[in-house]
Amino acid sequence: MDHKILHFLHNCKTINHLKQTHLQILINNLKDNTFLLQTLITVSSNLISLDYAFSVLQTSNTPNIIAYNTLIKCFIGSNTSLTTRNAMSVYKEMKKREFVVFPNSFTFTFLLKCFDSLDVGRMIHGEVLKMGFDVSSVFVGNMLLNLYGKCGGDGFEFAGKVFDEMPVRDIVSWNTMIGVYMDCGEVGQAVRLFEAMPERSDVTWNSVITGLAKNGKMEYARSVFDKMPERNEVSWNCMISGYLKAGDLRNAEGLFNEMPVKSVVACTAIISGYASVGDVESARKMFDWMGSKRNVVTWNAMISCYVNKNMFDEALSLFHLMSVDGRCKPDQITLISVLSACAHLGSLENGKWVSFYINKNKINLTTPLGNALIDMFAKCGDIESSKTVFNQMSNKCIITWTTMVSSLAVHGMCKEALALFNTMCVHGTQPDDVMFIAVLSACNHGGLVHEGKTLFNQMVHNYGIKPQIEHYGCMIDLLARSGDLDEAIRLTESMDMEPNAVIWGTLIGACKLHGDRKLFEYVTKKVLDQEPSIASYLTSITNLSSSIGRWQDALRVRREMREEGIEKVPGCSSIQIGDNVHEFVARDTRHMHRSDIYEVLESLNGHLWLQSDFEGWCMG
Repeated sequence: MDHKILHFLHNCKTINHLKQTHLQILINNLKDNTFLLQTLITVSSNLISLDYAFSVLQTSNTPNIIAYNTLIKCFIGSNTSLTTRNAMSVYKEMKKREFVVFPNSFTFTFLLKCFDSLDVGRMIHGEVLKMGFDVSSVFVGNMLLNLYGKCGGDGFEFAGKVFDEMPVRDIVSWNTMIGVYMDCGEVGQAVRLFEAMPERSDVTWNSVITGLAKNGKMEYARSVFDKMPERNEVSWNCMISGYLKAGDLRNAEGLFNEMPVKSVVACTAIISGYASVGDVESARKMFDWMGSKRNVVTWNAMISCYVNKNMFDEALSLFHLMSVDGRCKPDQITLISVLSACAHLGSLENGKWVSFYINKNKINLTTPLGNALIDMFAKCGDIESSKTVFNQMSNKCIITWTTMVSSLAVHGMCKEALALFNTMCVHGTQPDDVMFIAVLSACNHGGLVHEGKTLFNQMVHNYGIKPQIEHYGCMIDLLARSGDLDEAIRLTESMDMEPNAVIWGTLIGACKLHGDRKLFEYVTKKVLDQEPSIASYLTSITNLSSSIGRWQDALRVRREMREEGIEKVPGCSSIQIGDNVHEFVARDTRHMHRSDIYEVLESLNGHLWLQSDFEGWCMG
C-alpha cells in the first residue's frame, strides 16, 4: 500500500489530488512512514504552501532527521524574506525532540545557507560546536567560511580562524578562503594561499584572476593567466572584463584578438569598452559582426552606447531592428534606454509604442521602468499619461516622486506639484536635496514666493539639508523675477560658495526685466570679473547696455568678444514627422527643405503682422 501511495504522491499535479492522497495516508495510518513523510513534505511545499508542509511535519509522531532536513531545504528554496525565520522555526521544532531527533552535518549545511548576519551566524556556529561537529565536517566548515565571508567586517577574521582550525580541507575550502581574502582586499594573503594550495582547479585559477582584477591588480592577473595550464571561456572573459574595468581598452582588445573562440560575453564586453571611450563606429562593427550570437545584453550595450552619445535616432532604429529580428526580447534595461531616447527627442509616438509594448506583454512595471515612463511622457508633453503611470505604480521611491513633481512644475501645474510634495511627506518618504531642487523649481515656475521661502527654510532647518548652488539658483531666480532684487542680491552675497554663471545670468535677466540700472552695473562687473567667456551672458550684457543707451559699453563688450573669438551658440529645436526627427538651429542653412521652410515661415510672419495691425486698429 505504501508503495502505491508513494507513486500517487510523485504524480500529484493539483492541490485536490494531493489532499486526497494525504487523506489516504492518514486513513491507512501511514503518516509516520519515513519515505512517505519526506515526499509528502516536498510535494506539499511545491503545490500548496510551506506552512502546510510544516503542519504535516508537526503532526507526525516519529519524524526523523531526513524529514526535518527536507523541510529546511524547502524553506531555503522558497527564497523569500521569511526564509531565515522559517528555517530556524523548523530547527527549533526539531530541538524540542532533542532526545528523539539529532541534527546532522546536512542540517547545519542547509541552515547556514540562510544567513548573512554575523550574530546569527555565530549563534549557529555555537550550535555546531555544541553538537560536537566543530569543523570536522568539511561541508559544515565550508558553509561557515562562506557565511563569515558574506558578513564582511569581523566576519573575515572569523573565516580565517575557521579555515586554520579545519583538520580536513577540500578544494572548495581553499577556493572559498581565497575569495574571502580577495573580497576584503587582502590580495597578498589570497595569493599566498593560492601558492600554498596542494591542487588547483579551473575555478581556483579563475577566482584568483577575478579577485586580482577586482582589486585593480591587472599586471599580476595577467601573470596568473599566462601560467594557467589550461584556459577556458571564463578565464578569457575575466581578463578582458578586468582590463575594460581598469580602462585599458588596448590590452582588452589585444587579448580579445588572441581568444580562440570569441564568446558572447567577451564580444559584449568589448562593445561596452568601445562605448566607454566614445568609439561608436567600432562598437557597431563588433555588434554587426556578432550576427545571430547576440543576446539581450549585447543589444542593450549597443542601444545604451547610442543613448550615451546622444545618438537617439540611432538608438530607436536599433530598437526597432531588435523588435523585427525577434530572436531577443527587450528586457527592462532595453526599455529604460529606449524611453530615455524618446524623452530626449520628444518622440511621443515612439514612447507610446514602448508603453503599449509593456502593457501588451504584461511586463512588470518596476520602479525604474515606471520612473522612465513618467519622465518620457512628461518630456514629450503628455503630462496626463505621466500621472496615470504614477498612480499605477505600487512601489514609489524618492526618484518617482521627484520626477512627478518636476514634471508637473515644467507643465505649469505648480500648485499641484507642491500638493504632491506634501502628500509624499505625509506618506513618510523623506525628501532629499534633489527633491528640493524640483519643488523650489515648481515655486519658481509658478511665482510662488512665499511658498518658496517656506520650503527653503524647511529644507535647511527641518531636514538638515545644506543648500547647494542649485537651491540658491532657484531661490535667487524666484526673488529676482518677483522684483525683490535687493533680497536676491543679499541671498547671493550670503552664499558660502561662489555664485556660478547661471546665477549671474538670472540677475542679468532681472535687470532687463525690471530696468534696474544700479543693479545692472553691479552684476555686469561681477560677470566680467568671474565669467568673462560665457557668450550668452556677454550677449545679454551688450543687448541690455544698448537698450538703456550705454552704447560705448555695448561696443566694448562686443569688441572684446570678437577679439577672444567668443560666439553665442545658437539654440536648437527638434520636431518629429513620421519616424524622422528633424533638428533646427537659428538661421539654419543645412536642412534639405530649407527654402520651403523659410517660405512658410515668412508667410506665417506676414499673417502675424497683419493680425497685430488689425488688433491695433480695432483697439484704436
